[in-house]
Amino acid sequence: MEKGKFALIVALTAVLILCAGAYIFVSCRKETGETTTAAATTQQTAPSTLKPTEEPTSAETTAKTETTTQSGTEERTGTQPSTKPQPVDEENPYAYAGIKPVVIDPYEGEWNLLLVNINRRLPFDYAADLAQAAPGYDTKLDARAAPHYRDMFNAAKKDGLTLVPLSGNRRISTQRTNFENKIAYWQNRGYSKTEATRKAAQTILPPGCSEHNAGLAMDICSLDVSFEKTDEFAWLQKHAADYGFILRYPAGKKDITKVNYEPWHWRYVGVDAAKEIKAGGQCLEEYLGLG
Repeated sequence: MEKGKFALIVALTAVLILCAGAYIFVSCRKETGETTTAAATTQQTAPSTLKPTEEPTSAETTAKTETTTQSGTEERTGTQPSTKPQPVDEENPYAYAGIKPVVIDPYEGEWNLLLVNINRRLPFDYAADLAQAAPGYDTKLDARAAPHYRDMFNAAKKDGLTLVPLSGNRRISTQRTNFENKIAYWQNRGYSKTEATRKAAQTILPPGCSEHNAGLAMDICSLDVSFEKTDEFAWLQKHAADYGFILRYPAGKKDITKVNYEPWHWRYVGVDAAKEIKAGGQCLEEYLGLG
């Protein structure tokens, strides 16, 4: 009997111990859960202390210093240029660099006196009617100017000289490619896009702004200033006006033409105009009174 009571007491004690342990376990879990929930709530509702990224002011992104070189004034960027894409004006795609030529009507006025330059461009869809410029060469000019170059070519041939027609008509799309490549060339050397575009325009005219796009000019024999020392250049100086051609970019006229001296670049304007321009020592802009 005493053994039975003892066993019963042991069993009850064990049950009490198990119940107490279960109660403690449940209480700890509940407390831990509340703490975790409160922490999560605090993280969600606490205001951020981070400030939004501030973009530099326009004055900071465009701070520049200017240096003067033989080729003109160059802009050197004092800070890193903004990478924000520039909006493109379809009529003036290089307006961001200050190049904003007016669009001219190539069918208005005398075709042979059409003035095309960095301030006056052809419509981008313009395409001249073309003809072969010289026998034995694929180079072409405007069909109205080509016969005059052919006559000049044949006359020089009789004098033992070959006025090799290197570059005549050039499509506006090709001009654009050449110009964009020159922009990329200067960008790869550390210039901003604006600076690179301005530097490109010192040696290659923008699309539609070149006389080659009109089919009225021919690059003859060479693309180097040393051409001025050749017999072919001397012959052109003496006889080209008789066939209606002028030295389009003479020395000392860059301030007007905006193009460096190019002894190889000859432009058809007609015999009368060519002789008057030659006699007056003028460039085409001066002769026409247009910029």
